[in-house]
Amino acid sequence: MAAVALSITYTGLAHAELNVFACEPEYAALTKELAPTANIYSATTAFQDPHQVQARPSLIAKMRQADLVVCAGADLEVGWLPMLQMKSANANVRSTDQGLFFAADQIETLDKLASVDRSMGDVHAQGNPHIHFDPTRLLKVATALSAKLTQLDPAGAAAYQTSLADFTTRWQTAMPRWEAQAKGLQGKKVIAYHSSFRYLFNWIGVEQVADLEPKPGLAPTSGHLASLLARAEQGDILAIVVASYQDERGAKWLGEKANLPVVVLPMSVGGNDSSQDLFGLYDSVISLLNGVK
Repeated sequence: MAAVALSITYTGLAHAELNVFACEPEYAALTKELAPTANIYSATTAFQDPHQVQARPSLIAKMRQADLVVCAGADLEVGWLPMLQMKSANANVRSTDQGLFFAADQIETLDKLASVDRSMGDVHAQGNPHIHFDPTRLLKVATALSAKLTQLDPAGAAAYQTSLADFTTRWQTAMPRWEAQAKGLQGKKVIAYHSSFRYLFNWIGVEQVADLEPKPGLAPTSGHLASLLARAEQGDILAIVVASYQDERGAKWLGEKANLPVVVLPMSVGGNDSSQDLFGLYDSVISLLNGVK
């Protein structure tokens, strides 16, 4: 009986102490939904550009302790993740066969490119990596992530399955509500910074007709902003959209000149007071877009 009790205690302890390093806050939040007892650390916030992260000693230390690393993938973290993997010397999180998980590997991405060169700017051959704003794709990621958690922690399999079922039910209930709330946005046109909200716009039927960046990864220039002003003066633009971590100066200049509202959307969980989890994030972005007058 003592041995059984010890086994139960150890199983619960192992499940509770799973250390997860999330590259972005949306994947920290998703992991929290699926593994609420895990120790989860997010390497970035919604106010940081996930393309540009420094391999700080604190991040190296957290990765060294990780049982699982969860990232967007599609080369979003290519500028910093390999350095962290090397410096942390944690062999368990170098391969997707073990403790490395890329969300983009689990779904079909938008905007894949057959070839990429430096003249194209900051583009991703494997497709747009900001997939967390597509609820159907994110649910597929959740299912795959739950399986990865079970692979690494078989003792927690029943708990992961229960958490996935609960999340799936709540997510599938929320999706038609979000789609109904966003129905009035279908066919609207926006100018936006980068392709940060590509999946969101694709899902709710908003068209991004122009980019504040002359090329992906390059800051707006005066000449490019002038061309955008000419486009905005056609009179069919709903708003100028930027993410919570992006520089608003170009957007504000264009908004003032074209008499258009500038909408700052949270890029991820924690991007504003309303976005404290994935459900709040979706509620917030749709509410903010609906609030444009």
